[in-house]
Amino acid sequence: MVRLQEVELTLKSDAGEINILRGIDLSVGKGESVGVVGPSGSGKTSMIMVIAGLEQVSSGRISVAGREISALAEDSLAEFRRDHVGVVFQSFHLVPTMTAHENVAVPMELAGRADAFERAGEALAEVGLAERLKHYPGQLSGGEQQRVALARAFAVEPRLLLADEPTGNLDGDTGARIVELMFGMAERAGTTLMLITHDPAIAHCCDRVLRMVDGRVEEETPLAQASTA
Repeated sequence: MVRLQEVELTLKSDAGEINILRGIDLSVGKGESVGVVGPSGSGKTSMIMVIAGLEQVSSGRISVAGREISALAEDSLAEFRRDHVGVVFQSFHLVPTMTAHENVAVPMELAGRADAFERAGEALAEVGLAERLKHYPGQLSGGEQQRVALARAFAVEPRLLLADEPTGNLDGDTGARIVELMFGMAERAGTTLMLITHDPAIAHCCDRVLRMVDGRVEEETPLAQASTA
């Protein structure tokens, strides 16, 4: 589902060039769940951003769902991401002036789906928010807002879901429920999952754990080993 070949990301700053990603080679299989761990500044979020096509690599190749995206023009990349990739962030990224129903439906409506609001209602019901469709983000708890974000990500039935610290702004119990919900939805949909987390217990729910250090994947741990670590 995901293939990175010698991927590098270099950004310019007042102090000179900064090497964010340093020659990453990585393959993620269809339906696999992969946890990504490592210290702050190690390149975890940057790797997710280039896989999502939200950041342009400096060199190397990225393929998602059999299509090379590193060479796509911006419009084509946005369409590909819209149709195949879901992204969930730590800070929810909901539009505060839109209801939960609208937050989930509007991206699909802009994509031309006639059933956008119907599908949005179904997706919100899947995350247990069928009674909260008309509520605005400010009227929802943090856990409820993240469930809206999950509904939005899964509504289009993405082939790949990228989650960047999805429990970072939540308490332990709420975060655990979000993780359980996310893994259950991904399994039912056959969605490939890549999950950044600082919580080893969450990472070890995945089939495989990657550890990043200084822009490189330093270690890959299969589930059987991670479970006994």
